[in-house]
This record gives sequence, C-alpha cells and structure tokens, in this order.
Amino acid sequence: MHPSSAPITYKNRLLGSLPAEVIQLVAPHLVSVDLPRNRTLKEANQAADGAYFLEGGVCSIVATLEDGMSVEVGLIGREGFVGMAAVLAAGFSPNRYFMQIPGYGFRMKAMVLRELADTCTPLRHCLLRSVQGLLVQTAQTAACNRLHDLQERLARWLLMCRDRVQSDQVDVTQEFLATLLGTRRSSVTVAAGILQK
Repeated sequence: MHPSSAPITYKNRLLGSLPAEVIQLVAPHLVSVDLPRNRTLKEANQAADGAYFLEGGVCSIVATLEDGMSVEVGLIGREGFVGMAAVLAAGFSPNRYFMQIPGYGFRMKAMVLRELADTCTPLRHCLLRSVQGLLVQTAQTAACNRLHDLQERLARWLLMCRDRVQSDQVDVTQEFLATLLGTRRSSVTVAAGILQK
C-alpha cells in the first residue's frame, strides 16, 4: 500500500478486524472478484487453490451423500472466509462451496494465505477464530436439523441469510431452498406459507 493512499475500509469483518500492520501484509495479495450466483468457489474433495473474503453475498457449504442427496451444512458471508482447509493444512474438504446469493469480494492464493498465517500470529489467530465460528454454526445447524421442524429450520436459514446480506430481500427459489434444507419443494411451500401468515 502506498503511504499516501487512503486505507481501504473492508466490509469483510475478518479483514476489517485486522491490525493495520497485518493488513499491509495481506492487502497486496488480495484480488477483487465478482461472485455470481452458483459460482463454485471450491469443489468437494479437491484442493483449494484460493481463499475468498466475501464483501457481499452468501456462500453455501453443501455436503453430498453417496446417494446423490445434498444438504447445506453451513453459510459464509462477510463475517468470515472460504478456504479453511488451506489454513488448517488439510489440503481439501469433502464439501462443495458455492455462491447461493451473488456478491463480490477478494481472492487470495491459498498457499499465500497459509504462508502469511504461518508467519503472522495475529492473522493466524483471526483466521482460527473464524474457523471456530463456523464450527459453532455447523454444530448449531446439526442440532437444528435434528430437533426442529421444517418451518423453524426455514426461519433460521432466512434469518442467517438476512444477517449476511443485511436486507429483507433474499432472492432464492423454493426448489433451491428444498435442496439446501434436504426436503421436498412442496414441503418448503407449506412451511413458507406458515411463516408468511
């Protein structure tokens, strides 16, 4: 960053929380990217070559079972980052990550992020806190999927998306919601009708 240039204000909360000296290390490696709906950020069981810091939009983490059925197991918005496998030195994740609500953000090479995290303790701690946040969310999603009925799960999903896009408009189809919630479209129609009332 040029000393006379004004610092960038990041909407991504992880980037925005980093101390100025850490941002100076990270910023030269961030490339601005548009993230259209359905863009896959990482395929299941493939090494991630990039990490993404969303400034807008929502990324869905989907687990696919052997029979081909899939269900959403997590969401990432501007509160975190996509690319945890690189930071955890896991190499790959069994889940697919894709943009369910279009947005934009920054991309960084996964190897660069890992190298920076290995040498910069404040960055590593911030990234690991983000991973912890996603683990808590995933555990809550598992409990919700087991204990709550569909309309409660749908309400939770809508509120989680609303928090990330900061709008009452969440542009998704009922068919898409059925896939994410692991149910039939007709069930989502009934649950949405109950919520609307």
